[in-house]
Amino acid sequence: DCPRFILPCARSLAMTTVEYSSSAVPVAAILAAAITQAKDVKFVTKDGAKTSIVGGVSGSVQVAEHFARSNPAAGLYGTQGEADQAHVNKWVAFFGDNNNGDAVARTNIINAHLQLRTVLVGHSITLADLVALESLKYGAGAQGGWEAILAATQGGKTIPHVVRLFSYIESLSLSQDALKDKIEDKKGKGKASIDELWDRKLDTGAQGSFDKIELPGAEVGKVVTRFPPEPSGFLHIGHAKAALLNNYYARAYKGKMILRFDDTNPRKENDEFVQNILKDLETLEIKPDQITYTSDYFEQLTKYCEQLLREGNGYVDKTPVLEMREERDKGIESKYRSQSVDENLRLFEEMKKGSDEGQLCVVRAKMDMQALNKVLRDPAMFRCVSVPHHRTGSTYKAYPLYDFAVPIVDSLEGITHALRSSEYHDRNPLYNWVVDILKLRRPIINDFSRVNFSFVLLSKRKLAFFVEQGLVDGWDDPRFPTVQGIVRRGLTVGALREFILSQGASKALNLMDMDKLWALNKKVIDPAVPRYTAISSEGAVPLLLTNFGDEPTFKTVPRHKDNPAIGKKSLTFSKSIVLEGEDARGLQVNEEVTLQDWGNAIIRKVTKDGEGRVTALEGELHLAGDPKDKNTKKLSWISAGRDEEIPIIIREYDFLITKKKLEEADKFEDFINKDSLWESRSIGEAAIRLLNKGDQLQLMRRGYFICDRAYGGSPDQPMILVQTPDGKARQHSTLSAHVSIAYREAEREKEVKAAKAAAASAAKAATKQ
Repeated sequence: DCPRFILPCARSLAMTTVEYSSSAVPVAAILAAAITQAKDVKFVTKDGAKTSIVGGVSGSVQVAEHFARSNPAAGLYGTQGEADQAHVNKWVAFFGDNNNGDAVARTNIINAHLQLRTVLVGHSITLADLVALESLKYGAGAQGGWEAILAATQGGKTIPHVVRLFSYIESLSLSQDALKDKIEDKKGKGKASIDELWDRKLDTGAQGSFDKIELPGAEVGKVVTRFPPEPSGFLHIGHAKAALLNNYYARAYKGKMILRFDDTNPRKENDEFVQNILKDLETLEIKPDQITYTSDYFEQLTKYCEQLLREGNGYVDKTPVLEMREERDKGIESKYRSQSVDENLRLFEEMKKGSDEGQLCVVRAKMDMQALNKVLRDPAMFRCVSVPHHRTGSTYKAYPLYDFAVPIVDSLEGITHALRSSEYHDRNPLYNWVVDILKLRRPIINDFSRVNFSFVLLSKRKLAFFVEQGLVDGWDDPRFPTVQGIVRRGLTVGALREFILSQGASKALNLMDMDKLWALNKKVIDPAVPRYTAISSEGAVPLLLTNFGDEPTFKTVPRHKDNPAIGKKSLTFSKSIVLEGEDARGLQVNEEVTLQDWGNAIIRKVTKDGEGRVTALEGELHLAGDPKDKNTKKLSWISAGRDEEIPIIIREYDFLITKKKLEEADKFEDFINKDSLWESRSIGEAAIRLLNKGDQLQLMRRGYFICDRAYGGSPDQPMILVQTPDGKARQHSTLSAHVSIAYREAEREKEVKAAKAAAASAAKAATKQ
């Protein structure tokens, strides 16, 4: 999957064994062997060994030179004959002669040289670039290592051209495959992939940042990226990362970003999804420079398919789906693979007409049925769909598949960089094959890791199941990881953007907890949302303050004590107030308590029912008491009375599935959480009536919430508040005794660890006896 100008066909080499020490990985030699496509080469580690070919040359650079010379056509000594070779040798000697010198000085020298160049010599990667990478970033001779270079160059900001070159080399699939499991993880966790090390060495704070890694081959003013969602659902967090990444790079390089609706499957797509995707991008503050549709290119894509067939690079297959799937798995060629071009073109015409015969057919690329990467085993390119398209109606009966349409349209639209999540990594060679075989311009592919969260489904097919089965309110259900769902649950766009950007362009796949996202969100909303009080309706206990007047009094107080800019609210003080049942349960006669935001009171009478539950209280205000006294209980309260008690429905949500990570063999239907929504009733202070849908707030001693429905003015039109998680595993609200799945799992893990520790301790004691 290396750019074609780098990798011509290679000649085979005899069996070669290269020994090296794990503390000095010969990066240049490994990559040189990969680029020259050297056959039968084995790299093995040996303690204390100097890099060498068994029975041959010794030294990392010398071994790399051996591979470079073995296949001159690979271009590791340049493509312009002796002139390029002399320049390559000059740079190789520069690093060899200065290997123990000032690494920062050497880095600055090549950074200046690269200012107007893509690579050190010529127009493609040479041995000079590989030796530079090893010497400065991975070589033992770099004083203090790459970390020291970064520290001396403001995290790489003063050497952007070196960072860009190294990033380019490391971003190639060929490099990642060659160096996989060979780079030692300095943190003591065994081997680390090259992209993981890249992220760690540039990381100065969070998990990563897009601005730390430049796009290979990018030119300011010429970069064109694209975000190509399929309009078959709402955007979710994973799509948000792709959209933000594409938008970020387009802006960083003063280029443009195209929003392209990949509408090639009429069975799943409709205009409702198109409009909601546009709405989601607006929420994310992303404004595409151009909006297109793959359906705009159906005519051209059909002609390219005919070209594929006419040139013998594809065929029309009538093999039944299950049989075809089995043949691909076993590497068995289809009986239709060798049929004539004329017959293929005839069958394709039947597909275009949507005839009975045509609907039995699928166009397949003629690639390699023995490929280890099964994606390349004659994949499908075109198929029939008998459902009208939401834009083109019944004009077409045969439609391109994603793997055929995307690379072609990318090339036609001038996309310079196709940014794809790592789930498509195995399909990258297919992408390149399509544009190459059709003689189209090849965009540069850049992989980034997809977002994965514990207990969260990101498959649109599975999310659609919940919608279609009525298990959720819709695509904007607060339990959904869609942009609209998480925003409805109280996630701010600022927190989402910061979280996504903090992930950077890393290719490392990690299973993250949603708690991290919600904890970040808490930092955003805590200083900015107003505070209110609400009391749980169930078990609420009235308190009569006998020494307070019959008429209520009012006072204007800040809605947020630490942020006066949020404004003020009116607080009602009255003779009759309402307390939380949990607070009232333990109160004793003559006990002094503190009423939050009012002052102290003394309980004079406690009334209980036949089962011992507190049903009413009487007391006296004691405003001379010290409200800061640590020995007094701090009680939430609201004034009693119809106009003072605002009815509220509190909704708390949990995950939709009960398993942390679903495996491929799992049926997600078996892990549906049937207890993912809890509702309870509360009464809020009078000032809360002014909240509108979408307003966020904190209920004191309960947590953060967002208004999902405003108060309608009567008890049968209560306000609905949705709890916003704050990053803690356990539900923060005191409304109910339930706990979340994540909390239960964490508790189980603690129990298991405790049991193991106890068993180990018992075994140890038994041994001593």
